[in-house]
Amino acid sequence: MKSYNLAVIGGDGTGPEVVREAIKVLDVAAKKFGIKLNYTHYDIGGERYLKTGEVLPDSVLAELRKFPAILLGAIGHPGDIERLRMAAIELASTEGFTRSAADVSLRRLAYYSLSPVMKAAFEQVYGAPYLARLLFAEVGPRPEDDLFLRVEYDGAIATNGGDISQTRSHYAVLSASRHSTDLMEKFFKSVHRPDADFRTAANNALDAWSVGHLTLGNEDQQELPDRDTISKHRQEQLATVGIEAAVLERNGKNAIRYRTLTDEQVRPVVSS
Repeated sequence: MKSYNLAVIGGDGTGPEVVREAIKVLDVAAKKFGIKLNYTHYDIGGERYLKTGEVLPDSVLAELRKFPAILLGAIGHPGDIERLRMAAIELASTEGFTRSAADVSLRRLAYYSLSPVMKAAFEQVYGAPYLARLLFAEVGPRPEDDLFLRVEYDGAIATNGGDISQTRSHYAVLSASRHSTDLMEKFFKSVHRPDADFRTAANNALDAWSVGHLTLGNEDQQELPDRDTISKHRQEQLATVGIEAAVLERNGKNAIRYRTLTDEQVRPVVSS
């Protein structure tokens, strides 16, 4: 009988519940196909961080790399996201009612609501910081008015706006580590064109994600993976996972500019 080893990370929120049910399904499938599954459980996630101050110890990361697959529930403390969401909604409501709807902008929400809240939590001696890194996008009347804004767990804000030392960029990325984020930005800088059509933009975005996925946890890699490696990794991932995507429509007829795209809508564009 063939035997397979799987790492199991229940994580946070509904993650442990989802993983428990998933294991039941796997056990039924294993019995049907005559294989044996060995599970090794790991306590990783926001709850663990709040108790121990550790996110992912190097020793655990080294162990996880030995497994052919990881069964993951969810990572991230759900209370953090909800508290930050409510802080943004509260300021947006206050701004909209006491001033005008035009005052409810992404820049004001970030600088006067989210960043101060995250900074204050980070500087608390006896409290835990928010376990979140946030990326926002705001579409303007013209491409040069578009805003990308990233809020770090310590309240620091980075934007795509140009200044004396930095030219304006028309893209933004977010990854779990600063290192992989830097490499994703480096890749985008080499391929991005402001006049790119949707097909080109979607493929560039998926390749940038592949760069981040390949380099996450590999701090020794300073250069971008070659295009063959990126393409191979991308095809392997597309064969097993779905695609989540969305667009911001500058000239849309509705007040809501955000529109999600299904896997069925995006896959023909990036698979051709």
